[in-house]
Amino acid sequence: MVRPPPSNSGEPDAIEFGIAELDARLEDAGISFPIDADQLAEEYGYLTVDVDASGHRITLEDALSECDRQQFSSEQDLLNALHPVFEAKREQLSNSLFGRLRALFPF
Repeated sequence: MVRPPPSNSGEPDAIEFGIAELDARLEDAGISFPIDADQLAEEYGYLTVDVDASGHRITLEDALSECDRQQFSSEQDLLNALHPVFEAKREQLSNSLFGRLRALFPF
């Protein structure tokens, strides 16, 4: 038996969310580093990023407000600083009653 060839539907093979999605969005935005949190929030705070595969979203401005850093020397520095924010938000959503029910009944 031969498998059919993969379709070229243009849809992504995997769903990006959290830091992976933020990384892609930042590259598209062309942000210059170093940059501080206030300037980043003012210019790019409207960017929204999925926190989890269920589609819960957060704006970059909100993520920065929960971050304990104010200055970022590079994109990787920013991603490292925001990683705990995304993890905490994802954990908070999965620990909610709705999150637990959704995990039990994924349909």
